[in-house]
Amino acid sequence: MKIRISKKIVGEDSPVFIIAEAGLNHNGDINIAKKLINTAQKCGADAIKFQTFKTENFIAKKSDYFKLFKKLELIDSEFTELSKYAKSKKIIFLSTPFSNDSVDLLSKLNVPAFKIASGDLTNLPLIKYASSKMKPMIISTGMSNMNEISDALKTIKSTKNKKIMIMHSISSYPAPTEEVNLSSINQLQKKFPYPIGFSDNGDNELVSFAAVARGAKLIEKHFTLDKKMSGPDHSISSNPKELKNLITNIRIVEKLIGSGIKSCQPSEMNTKTLARRSVTASIPIPKGVKLTLDMLSIKRPATGIEPKFFNKILGKKTTRKISMDESIRWKDIR
Repeated sequence: MKIRISKKIVGEDSPVFIIAEAGLNHNGDINIAKKLINTAQKCGADAIKFQTFKTENFIAKKSDYFKLFKKLELIDSEFTELSKYAKSKKIIFLSTPFSNDSVDLLSKLNVPAFKIASGDLTNLPLIKYASSKMKPMIISTGMSNMNEISDALKTIKSTKNKKIMIMHSISSYPAPTEEVNLSSINQLQKKFPYPIGFSDNGDNELVSFAAVARGAKLIEKHFTLDKKMSGPDHSISSNPKELKNLITNIRIVEKLIGSGIKSCQPSEMNTKTLARRSVTASIPIPKGVKLTLDMLSIKRPATGIEPKFFNKILGKKTTRKISMDESIRWKDIR
């Protein structure tokens, strides 16, 4: 399946769609957010993603996290400004909605897709409302099992929205290497007919490369201007140099994967001739004689009849004089 996000195609035979996850790394400052947009575009990301919320709509005031999120909250007009700024920089603007109001705002800003956070995979009312806007749905699956994923997808499909992408993810920051479980990408591919991606919460870029090799069609990576900035996610995020390196190497991995069709490659053609063998005259052979076993050998280069036809040409007559160590071609016998 192929799904369009703005001018990009996600899915089979398309480049990996790379999302720079700015998340909360703007620290509540729109100027930092703009720098994140600008830098992500220069690094080669297809999209930059933020988080859209009103803290009181999804966190209880008595929660230890309420003040932290409230401090990092951006207002509606700032999201409008960021959306326009991303458009001017020619990078796709995405944001994760945490409430129906956030869905409405992002829909008004004409975001080309909705990304549902892992924490809201079981928030079926929010998923249904976002899906009803008929935009592509990117669903993160951290902390989940296959039944919960199936429930979320059924909810999306109940709105007649079939534009679905699923992100394997581990909701641990950073995700322990032994728990990343990239084989789940293949399990999801077998179970669901949608593009499968990977949301990378780890601190080792090798994980994203392995995910792409496993068939991930989307990669989301936390991104910051500086790992030393204060805030909950900076330390586990890629800095600009790391993000650029990640994207450059993902593009290399894509080339390494190739078409999946086993065939002789153009760069191998000369080696193929030099390294393979063909039926060769082991002695000088006159014209008009029948070929016998003692006249023939199998030697490099492969400029004559393939060895698999060795027995087939025994008893054939030569049409010309053949020198010792000369490859024998089909036109040389009858």
